[in-house]
Amino acid sequence: MSLVDLEDLRAAQRRIAGVAVRTPLMPCPWAEQPDGRRLWLKPENLQPTGAFKIRGAFNRLAALTEEERARGVVAQSSGNHAQAVAYAAQRLGIKAVVVMPDTSPAVKIENTRSFGAEVLVVPAEQRDTLPPQLVAEHGYVWVPPYDDPYIVAGQGTVGLEIAEDAPDDLDTVLVPVSGGGLIGGTAAALKLTCPGVRVIGVEPEFAADAQESLRKGVRTAWPIADTYRTIADGLRTPSVGVLPFEHLTAYVDDIVTVSEQEIRDTVALLARRGRLVAEPSGAVAAAAYFHRAEELGGRVFAAVVSGGNVEPALLAELLAV
Repeated sequence: MSLVDLEDLRAAQRRIAGVAVRTPLMPCPWAEQPDGRRLWLKPENLQPTGAFKIRGAFNRLAALTEEERARGVVAQSSGNHAQAVAYAAQRLGIKAVVVMPDTSPAVKIENTRSFGAEVLVVPAEQRDTLPPQLVAEHGYVWVPPYDDPYIVAGQGTVGLEIAEDAPDDLDTVLVPVSGGGLIGGTAAALKLTCPGVRVIGVEPEFAADAQESLRKGVRTAWPIADTYRTIADGLRTPSVGVLPFEHLTAYVDDIVTVSEQEIRDTVALLARRGRLVAEPSGAVAAAAYFHRAEELGGRVFAAVVSGGNVEPALLAELLAV
């Protein structure tokens, strides 16, 4: 597979304009540290579906031919890609079927159905095996959550916007890692427009397959039983995709991990000080800024808050501490 280039990224930016929100890069004076480190946040939780995934999903669906649109689409997701595909399909008048694991937060299942998609809730181990069967049986077009150039390019518009809005002294961008579409596209956009900026991925200690893969130079999968231990339900994917891994090896400087308690604490901190509702998956990049200073180096950071689709009861629990 070929890496997405600047033309692909610019085309995606034009395609999603008016559908995905061009989120701001927010200065966070409350997060300044005594050693001079500063933080800016990219709040993708402000998207219409509550997460960055609308960028890739709409870019993929908008590029379908009329014949492909008539066939309908199928996707699999623990929630944010599901909602994005459902919303994009609704906007474009396309039938959507979404396969979701039974571990998905109820709020994400409900939101996906609210956008008109047919939702099939299955055991976690069937999440990735059922869509190909549905493609074979019904002729649907498969819209993968990350292993697709249109998806990677769409997510990469996050990086284009950071590059356009960043302060001149920005030196490090922190990005959550799951299947790798967001960090792959974002890293490509940043390295192609401002190559001096470091791009560092962040994932939970309980789902550190991407860190292992990048450091070994070999795409590695973790057992679902391991990755599903993390509270960050959007980051439980057992391995990065084939195409995203090529982008990681080409453009990503490093990947660090954060603990479950650090994720929990950062969700609460972002709500209290940043006035932002972040789901656990969306809080990991900021968690690295607050808890991995020595490992990261750097002085001026941007962190992507990738989503805010958190169960109200969980948010209340995290804020009550």
